[in-house]
Amino acid sequence: MAILVDKNTRLLVQGITGKTGSFHTLKALEYGTNVVAGVTPGKGGSQAQFEGQPSVPVYDTVSEAVRQTGANATVIYVPPPVAADGILEAIAAGIALVVCITEGIPAIDMIRVRRVLDAQTGPHRTRLVGPNCPGVITPEQCKIGIMPGYIHKAGDIGVVSRSGTLTYEGVHQLTSLGLGQSSCVGIGGDPVKGMDFIDVLTLFEQDPGTRAVLMMGEIGGSSEEEAAAFAKKHMKKPVAAFIAGQTAPPGRRMGHAGAIIAGGKGTAKDKISALRDAGIAVALTPAELGKTLQSVLR
Repeated sequence: MAILVDKNTRLLVQGITGKTGSFHTLKALEYGTNVVAGVTPGKGGSQAQFEGQPSVPVYDTVSEAVRQTGANATVIYVPPPVAADGILEAIAAGIALVVCITEGIPAIDMIRVRRVLDAQTGPHRTRLVGPNCPGVITPEQCKIGIMPGYIHKAGDIGVVSRSGTLTYEGVHQLTSLGLGQSSCVGIGGDPVKGMDFIDVLTLFEQDPGTRAVLMMGEIGGSSEEEAAAFAKKHMKKPVAAFIAGQTAPPGRRMGHAGAIIAGGKGTAKDKISALRDAGIAVALTPAELGKTLQSVLR
């Protein structure tokens, strides 16, 4: 089983003809992802060509691409100034899952997106992963994003992280220990984003194909503390965790826009304490990610 994406996902690529979009579309096709369409305004009616892979039809708008191909997920590789508009266009087209890889989107733009997401009603709501994230992968079924596909192995461990690099490290360690993954979700490190830890943990708890979860957070904000409280109250599956930024000085942003200790809140110490209080095993170093998850399975 899996969450968010699987072999039935029909992927649309916004920005498919750009350098980044074309590179990662090729990697998705090589992995076996069903890429059905691309969108680049002004290039509708053309075909995006990929060496050794089938060509992909290009459309001017997301709505047209959805009508013509039945795309139910989209990935966004467009520049920061227009990325929020790309997300809003995908929501308006009724796409179930939007994965935004773009980093550097102004927070004010994402606040507009967040308002639209929060105003959705009815059963068919759009989910957003990102921005500034590595994407989503269900190993051996569907890869959406910039993660290296070869390190993943199909299995029953769910992975969710604010950091792309930590996601890859955690996955590599799990695979090396013979622990495959059900799905891996990089939620991104921006302060204003789509899905957060609780949203993903909820899906993993409901997924019969997920046995345990590895969660990787970082300093800044309160998402990890909220996730710890959620896990303590609602999750029956074991969770292991890691918090990056344990030596970061207050007031200095570390890597991600949301990774900053402000007003004395969002420290690694507070997050680790909350996780442990919830009964979650916490790795103290990145080198212990896999073994810490393995320990909760015993």
